[in-house]
Order: sequence, then C-alpha cells, then structure tokens
Amino acid sequence: MPAVAVLCAAGCSGSGSAPKVAVPEPPRDQAAVCKALHKKLPAKVGGQDRRDPEPSSDLTAGWGSGDASIVLRCGIARPKEMSDPRSEAVDADGVNWLVQQSSSGQTFTTTYRSAYVEVTMGAKFAQDGTPIAQFAGAVKKTDPSTL
Repeated sequence: MPAVAVLCAAGCSGSGSAPKVAVPEPPRDQAAVCKALHKKLPAKVGGQDRRDPEPSSDLTAGWGSGDASIVLRCGIARPKEMSDPRSEAVDADGVNWLVQQSSSGQTFTTTYRSAYVEVTMGAKFAQDGTPIAQFAGAVKKTDPSTL
C-alpha cells in the first residue's frame, strides 16, 4: 500500500492555529452533498472537539490537533487505490471506507457514494479506526449508498 500524506501535517503543530488543508473542488452536485453533510457532522469525534481547518469551507471539517487531529474533506477526486483489488476496506456502521495506512496515521475514503469523503486521522489513531464510525450517520443521511 503506498504511503499517504496526512494533509494537516504542516498545519497541525501545537501553535494553537487551525490546521490548513486543501479545499476540494467538486462538481456542483457533489458540492451540494458536501454542504448537507457539513451541517450533520458531529461536534466531537474520537474524543476530540470540533476545530475546523482553514480556509473555512463546507467541504472541510476538523477535530482535535497535532497527533490527535482528524480532518475531513468532502468532494475529493476518486482515489486510484479504489481500482486496486488488493486495497483494504472496512465497513463502519453501514458505510464502506477504503483504508490507507501511513507512518503518521490513517486515511479513510467513502466508497459507493456520489461524493467521496476523505477522513485523515493523526498518529494517535494509527491503530484505531473506530472514530470513523462516528461519521456513518451523517454520511448515510446526506449521501445514500449507490449500491
């Protein structure tokens, strides 16, 4: 499995500032799904309080900081790893996610949805993907499975 860069690595220092992440540029129909999802996201994930990254956008959200950071980006391009039959996937409370491991954490990307949602978790969650289930309700309500 190729290494996956944690998107907030440079911006998630202990400086107190919000992490900086690249805002996706999805087509209009996917952006509408992402905006609806943004409104349904939980206030806490993995014990971390909501702390949205910069720039502020309906396409991004965040929780925690440093090695306990969790960053969500909605409307990303389809990861090429989804075409690899050897890729790992998990089901978390009815939502299927592609799993990509790296030395600095994990990245999960929804599958079988109209908009791809990517969740990157810092090193604190390197061996613990359980927080991903906390996104299931919001994902299922706003972006039903395409299966």
